[in-house]
Amino acid sequence: MARVAGVDLPNNKRIDIALTYVYGIGRKRAQEILEETGVNPSIRVKDLTDEELNRIQKTVEKYPVEGELRARVSQDIKRLIAIGSYRGLRHRRGMPVRGQKTRTNARTRKGPKRTVGAKRGK
Repeated sequence: MARVAGVDLPNNKRIDIALTYVYGIGRKRAQEILEETGVNPSIRVKDLTDEELNRIQKTVEKYPVEGELRARVSQDIKRLIAIGSYRGLRHRRGMPVRGQKTRTNARTRKGPKRTVGAKRGK
């Protein structure tokens, strides 16, 4: 298995898809990395030469990925909360941050339903 940025890439996938297993690399950035390194995107990870793998690793180091990127995102959210911005308040309350409606839906952020009032029986 090839390792890039501390992540094992699956052997049987194409390299352009396998690179997306690294946090912070999507399809577009994977294509840019392969273009810059001159590696054929349709080659499988198991067929990569050591030299090609080294070039890919060196190029990926230029971008914030994995732990560094996760830390940056976490710091950004903490900063928003600390300065008391609207987005920070939404993060603190665990509600959608980007303007979605919350009367219905928003279950991913709000968690499972909690019934507030129960019907009275006579």
